[in-house]
Amino acid sequence: MRVEDSAEGKDEAQGPSGDFLAKVGQQVRARRRAAGLTVQALAERAGLSRRMLTMIEQGGANPSLVSVDKIARALGTDFTSLLGNVQGDPVHVPDRPVQVWESNTGSRGLLHVGSARVGGPELWEWTLQPGDRYDANPDPFGSEELFLVKSGTLVLTVGDRIVRLGAGASARLASDREYRYSAEGAEPAVFIRVVELGPETSPG
Repeated sequence: MRVEDSAEGKDEAQGPSGDFLAKVGQQVRARRRAAGLTVQALAERAGLSRRMLTMIEQGGANPSLVSVDKIARALGTDFTSLLGNVQGDPVHVPDRPVQVWESNTGSRGLLHVGSARVGGPELWEWTLQPGDRYDANPDPFGSEELFLVKSGTLVLTVGDRIVRLGAGASARLASDREYRYSAEGAEPAVFIRVVELGPETSPG
């Protein structure tokens, strides 16, 4: 199931968590007002509809994580800053990871910490229950993800390429295209994921 933008509310099977949606909505509204931007102006900068942005600010939409990143960039910041990442602190220790994504079977994506540099690396921990999958929208050009599997079997699918990773295996994935994670076998796939997004557009 692809996590698409939806103004009809949160998908009942999987999608961004309620806490994540509420926190992002509050931060987007506060930062938009501080920047002196109208909803329409920010929506145009981010390439979203005015209705979608309004719903995101109210915590009532189900945006893709790519759309949240577009809003952050339009505000001159990044995804992790919208979730309370402290910029400029030489040592930043988050109170707790933020559960960004979840499914009704117990799968989840936790964002532990992000770089102080806007657009820098993000450290995630994911758990996919057996048979669960996450279908991702393409990230900006040049984006990459690094994986380290802690337990279970993780399957990465990019186009026609399918790679199975067992416990202890690692991989690099070019995420500026459609891709999928899924858990294979009888036990959950637990893995560390490091994300670094590329520039908004391709060179040339």
